[in-house]
Amino acid sequence: MGLLARLKAIGPGALVAAAFVGPGTVTTASVIGAEYAYLLVWTIAFSILATMVLQEMSARLGLITRDGLGEALRNEFSNPLAKWATVGLVVSAIGIGTAAFQTGNIVGGAAGLATITGVSENVWGPAIGLVAAALLWSGNYKLIERVFIALVAVMGVAFVLNTIIVRPDLGALGGGLVPTIPEGSAYLIVGLVGTTVVGYNLFLHASTAQERWDDKSDLTECRTDTIAMVAAGGIITTAIVVTAAAVFPAGTEIDDVGEMANQLEPVFGGYALTFFAVGLFAAGFTSAMSAPLAGAYATAGALGWERDLTSMRVRAIWMTILGVGIVGSAMDLNPVSVIVFAQVANGLLLPILAVFLIYAMNNDDLLGEYTNSR
Repeated sequence: MGLLARLKAIGPGALVAAAFVGPGTVTTASVIGAEYAYLLVWTIAFSILATMVLQEMSARLGLITRDGLGEALRNEFSNPLAKWATVGLVVSAIGIGTAAFQTGNIVGGAAGLATITGVSENVWGPAIGLVAAALLWSGNYKLIERVFIALVAVMGVAFVLNTIIVRPDLGALGGGLVPTIPEGSAYLIVGLVGTTVVGYNLFLHASTAQERWDDKSDLTECRTDTIAMVAAGGIITTAIVVTAAAVFPAGTEIDDVGEMANQLEPVFGGYALTFFAVGLFAAGFTSAMSAPLAGAYATAGALGWERDLTSMRVRAIWMTILGVGIVGSAMDLNPVSVIVFAQVANGLLLPILAVFLIYAMNNDDLLGEYTNSR
């Protein structure tokens, strides 16, 4: 494939990257860079590799079987007890993980607006949640989502440019690829994995791959899309850690959005705070619409329901997830702490989903020649 053909092949992988480069990634990566400099860069490398492997499996499952991950898991077991135990675990992991993520998404978007306007996050959080709910109910959210994804992409490019300008210590950066676990860093390591390998993306990718491609002949194009877009997200995450490490003295604890925005001063000078706040709002608002939908699709698939966005059962799922986020955002909590905690919760639940995905992908009857190799 030529360059133009490869660009045209970009599809669901871009949605996956946009989902994990949200408030959680920006915040967690900033906190890690400020506190530990380059020491945890290896965690990004591990997370990106894990994301490529797991998302490729998910997309391959959808492309070959024409089923979503939820449907595939529900059909894996003939024993009713095993089947419903599996469904219960998957729905619980997706529900808890997505609800935690949603709280972080709304709080992140609210923190961005609060920085610009001076109005409290406790006011902006519920407002963002209610606007997202109205747009999801109407179905007229896709154009707005694309605009906000473009804003997030611009912020990502800004971090990459910033990295070039601050001229990081390449020796120290390379040394960060050697796995070490500094004292007190385990919590943030789990958070960075949880903000990169997003559980609901595994379900979303299996469904969207079916819509984007027709059959097994498109598998190479599908893999190109997945690897390229996840790698792009990894570059942005690394750039955030590098800029934080370059701007802040090692050991700095970041407590608010204003401190995080200082990373972009080499590129934007006095406009860094405004630009960063707008980007954080865009990242939070976009994810506040996509996360509830992904959770609803995953749950509906696992329970055997029709994935119809106008169905009251599906609407009830995404409204519940959104409602948890709205309630969480209305509490008087530190935005940075809330966002990092949401990523940690997802990281702790992720192994449950990963084990079930790998189990399904090792089924010869389901995938035939496209089953996982050793």
